[in-house]
Amino acid sequence: MKLHSLRGSVATIMPFTQTDLQAIERAIASGEMSVSFNGRTTTYRNMTDLLRARDVIRRAVESDARRQGGLGTGSMAVARFD
Repeated sequence: MKLHSLRGSVATIMPFTQTDLQAIERAIASGEMSVSFNGRTTTYRNMTDLLRARDVIRRAVESDARRQGGLGTGSMAVARFD
């Protein structure tokens, strides 16, 4: 799971899973700024960015689950951080 900034305003499209959401929620709960999943690590600048990323991932996972009758585990999302 990664949100890459493109010139500081737009993130690339990435699939998100329930596992990604759990990883970022564990980081928030522990106060960690880095999240690792599937051999990749992302370090966020601050808790605000981490919380924003969590919200993007949560919406994507919930949206996909609704579309697939509660069985989905991934989705595509575009995040914009101004």
